[in-house]
Amino acid sequence: MATGTPTRTTCPYCGVGCGVVATQQEDGTVAIRGDERHPANFGRLCSKGSALGETLSLDDRVLYPEIDRCRVGWDEALDLVARRFSATIAEHGPESVAIYGSGQLLTEDYYVANKLMKGFIGAANIDTNSRLCMASSVAGHIRAFGSDTVPGTYEDLEEADLVVLVGSNMTWCHPVLFQRLLAARERRGTKIVVVDPRRTVTAEAADLHLAVAPNSDVALFAGLLDHLDRMDLRDHDYVERHTSGLDEALTTAQACGFPGALSATRLPVEQLREFYTLWSRSDRVVTAYSQGVNQSAVGTDKVNAIINCHLFTGRIGRPGTGPFSLTGQPNAMGGREVGGLANMLAAHLDLTSPSHRELVRSFWGSPGIPTRPGLKAVDLFRAVGDGRVKAIWIMGTNPADSLPDADVVQDALRACPFVVVSDVTRTDTTRHSHVLLPAAAWAEKSGTVTNSERRISRQRSFLKPPGEARPDWRIICDVAARMGFADAFEYRSPAEIFREHAALSGIANDGARDFDISACAELSERAYDTLAPFQWPRRQGEALDHATTRFFAEGNFYTPDRRGRFVATPVARQEVSPDFPLILNTGRIRDQWHTMTRTAKTPRLMSHYAESFCEIHPDDAEDAGIAPASLVRVVSAQGTVVVRALVTERQQKGSIFVPMHWTDQQTAQGRISTAVLPAVDPISGQPGLKFSHASIEPFEATWYGFAVVRNKPAMIPADYWALARAEGGWRLELAGAGLVDDWVDYAAGLIGSGESLETLSYSDQDQASFRLASFAGDVLLGALFVSPQPVAVSRTWAVAHLSAPEIRGAERLRLLSGRPGADQADPGPIVCACFSVGANQIAGAIEKGAASVEAVGEVLRAGTNCGSCRVEIRRLIDAAALKKAV
Repeated sequence: MATGTPTRTTCPYCGVGCGVVATQQEDGTVAIRGDERHPANFGRLCSKGSALGETLSLDDRVLYPEIDRCRVGWDEALDLVARRFSATIAEHGPESVAIYGSGQLLTEDYYVANKLMKGFIGAANIDTNSRLCMASSVAGHIRAFGSDTVPGTYEDLEEADLVVLVGSNMTWCHPVLFQRLLAARERRGTKIVVVDPRRTVTAEAADLHLAVAPNSDVALFAGLLDHLDRMDLRDHDYVERHTSGLDEALTTAQACGFPGALSATRLPVEQLREFYTLWSRSDRVVTAYSQGVNQSAVGTDKVNAIINCHLFTGRIGRPGTGPFSLTGQPNAMGGREVGGLANMLAAHLDLTSPSHRELVRSFWGSPGIPTRPGLKAVDLFRAVGDGRVKAIWIMGTNPADSLPDADVVQDALRACPFVVVSDVTRTDTTRHSHVLLPAAAWAEKSGTVTNSERRISRQRSFLKPPGEARPDWRIICDVAARMGFADAFEYRSPAEIFREHAALSGIANDGARDFDISACAELSERAYDTLAPFQWPRRQGEALDHATTRFFAEGNFYTPDRRGRFVATPVARQEVSPDFPLILNTGRIRDQWHTMTRTAKTPRLMSHYAESFCEIHPDDAEDAGIAPASLVRVVSAQGTVVVRALVTERQQKGSIFVPMHWTDQQTAQGRISTAVLPAVDPISGQPGLKFSHASIEPFEATWYGFAVVRNKPAMIPADYWALARAEGGWRLELAGAGLVDDWVDYAAGLIGSGESLETLSYSDQDQASFRLASFAGDVLLGALFVSPQPVAVSRTWAVAHLSAPEIRGAERLRLLSGRPGADQADPGPIVCACFSVGANQIAGAIEKGAASVEAVGEVLRAGTNCGSCRVEIRRLIDAAALKKAV
């Protein structure tokens, strides 16, 4: 991309699929803005998307191929991969090898990986981290619709009378889409109900929050189905003409009924009745759900319990109606389209169907297609551990941190005879690789992705790959050629792969399958380059820009009898273990993504939460003897982590929440996946990452520390530490169970030492409290603050000193005190990451008369971009009003 020339591409984060415009500047940086022409976001971006230009550094990039951590040439590395995979297959059979991919892969990458594994290696052992994201939704769709079809579109959220968000913290996890929903509420009075055990920021913005007991969603919607029947709200015409299986589903729902739903959800009777009445009386209802539904050992039943209610009332396929799966990753949908899961075939074809297998085999010209599904993610790594899988290729994902019972996954990788990893950065997974291949990153790749509403968008490269990095599709094809399959993998561009993918979707289709983009089967290279976002299906001869499509308003499902299926969803309770009496829930936070390989590169995104935490209800914290801001040990039968205690009434009593993001790269003991139960949904194979048995106890620290340092420490001698980027350097949270003999020496180990440095320090008589700051001339090299209790230092203010051009005189003493003087502004903890606005700045604006979120935005810009901080701003306004009233 030439300097100053904008490139229209797609955001690499969540499944909303926002359009991005990237423009390279003369100084080498890249300016990022939302694409106002893209129909997913119309120019809006969230805090993560807005900061994409700050994540393009080469820190920790894998730049060259490596074998056993030694740099080699591409030919040597690819020859070894092909040779070892071929030898393993020859000796142990095709099911002894596997590929584990990612929703970060582009559709073209996914397509050739799936083609290699299922078409030419001859096994179905290809699965992806999408299994952790939306597999239960896929399974529920297939049971009800006969296909993995999302019936509606984003416009339905804007046209509904009622939107029910189930297990979705949409404000943080799909913020741009949530702003579209809030705008619709402002415009047409849409009611918003949130079903979530936690009082999230999304719940606070809702008209009604149902704080259900964990994993009680099946009972909630089974009770609703029974209620709809009792109120005679069945769409008799739709049900009789277009569905089957109602009797069994209704009998099961009646066995639950209102009493069963009330018992399972533990909701107040008036609140449950209000929800059922609201759902019943709203003609246009969208039930949008995400990981709180999918990431469950009963996730597929949750999906079908929701779909049952929509089928029963015929509220599906019409504007403003339908069940809606909010996908977590940018291309999890594209991966489903090409059959990138172990139980799927390309183009939404059925792996268990002999005719479908033959159709794909013939189209590919492959020797055969496996007749049975492969191993799903959790089972796949169990097979790696027990030796059934002897060679695995991991692409663009970090299972050592993201899979449940993650220490067992790491043990499996250590024991595996041959591990190949192709990735962008070094992770806790890459350190187990025998061969490490440098893959091109988001800004360097070209291809397509599909978002949650079935909209295919182009991802376009605007930077050259650094070092010797290559696109994933090229790496896969090069290995396939060396394994003897060159004729089937002679692609010269991603456009050529996309054309083949599109052609396959139309073979023997004629409306028999939902997925059909055969209109793209003959796209020229230029047409592919300029391809505008479009929504499938787009059949041969159809224009790509014709009107929005929905499914199932007039039936025409993809089951054998073309009828939608009601599915009986029995209510099964999951009891808590007496040894581990709390329910551990894991998930995302606002400014982070997966295992932070991209988001942790920018100080802006690390400023909201710089360390992991455990949300605990005050009663549970008191029972366990855990003080606010202290450290807590979260213990399960799988493992133990140490994180910061965040005591809050927003967390339901009896449950705790820990973010999923932190790894060994950022913290000493914060990999929460090590403590997560590896139980999976028996139908989808998706792990129940939202429901593990756990207990909590204090981490007995004798000292706590906070440090800001200009250079990343080579070693951090502490029992607990959390490292985060900051403007001008790094910030560190520290704690230890033992005593430190010499704090000056300890500080020198973190900050550095030398005769030219000037150091100021303070300690009390027994050195329980200690503070030190080191300077090179007028520039701060680092500061360390130590206390017997959690350190009371203004973090944002202290971090800002790393970027100060000079620090002299009294300002050095103020730094040592940990608090600004009366004449200095302390921004406080960051609330708005888009514009780096702190809580104290917002409080100041409120004190001066900004009495609404909009008024704060006018003064400080906070909340005016993605809007994901607006609820937090509202909290500050409400707290100020309450304080004033008192």
